[in-house]
Amino acid sequence: MGDLKGKLAVVAGASRGIGAATAIALASRGVHVILTARNAKDLEKVEDSIFEAGGSATIAPLDIIDGESIARLAAAVNERWGKLDILVLNAAMLGSLSPVPAIDGTEFGKVITLNLIAQQSMIAHFDALLRASDAGRLIALTSSVGTKPRAYWGAYGASKAALETLVLSYGEECENISAVRTAIVDPGKTRTQMRAQAYPGEDPATVKEPSIVAEAIAAMLEQDFEDGFRLKV
Repeated sequence: MGDLKGKLAVVAGASRGIGAATAIALASRGVHVILTARNAKDLEKVEDSIFEAGGSATIAPLDIIDGESIARLAAAVNERWGKLDILVLNAAMLGSLSPVPAIDGTEFGKVITLNLIAQQSMIAHFDALLRASDAGRLIALTSSVGTKPRAYWGAYGASKAALETLVLSYGEECENISAVRTAIVDPGKTRTQMRAQAYPGEDPATVKEPSIVAEAIAAMLEQDFEDGFRLKV
């Protein structure tokens, strides 16, 4: 993709953690970033950080499990810009860590709805806009448990394994008929709220900050990548 100045990105789950850091990193490189998440106040804080650093951003508070909200956002992006250069699928929930036989069906449904079904909805609604870009790029955040199953992580791992398959399949569909390319990013051990939920006794200072992952994602976009690229930070 090269120089990112003037590009347009939508970052889902941008109110904190890796999503917020990625939005800030992209904005620092001249990308106009559309920030989406449920919490408007947290989005405003990220937007303020971007503005203070001389970048530009727009907040779009919404719950991505609401397909109608995604459709409205995509329509607004289409009306104003007519394309989308970068889509970052970062929103996710961990759910409870438990043995597979003990997984709560209701909670599992919520994990799958957000981590997989809502992501497909994002792809569906922004597909035409990504194809309208001269270099549409889709980046999905995953976890090592998506490819290497771990005890008690079955629900979350299954959602990430399915997300990877979904995104990479989309990339295969786009490769020969458009400029859209996909990438999967495994952030590794990172100081996030989700990490703290999974490892409550861990010293946060022993794991890297989200900004390190964000800089790696921005650098990946600048250097560009082949479809189906995997980045482990």
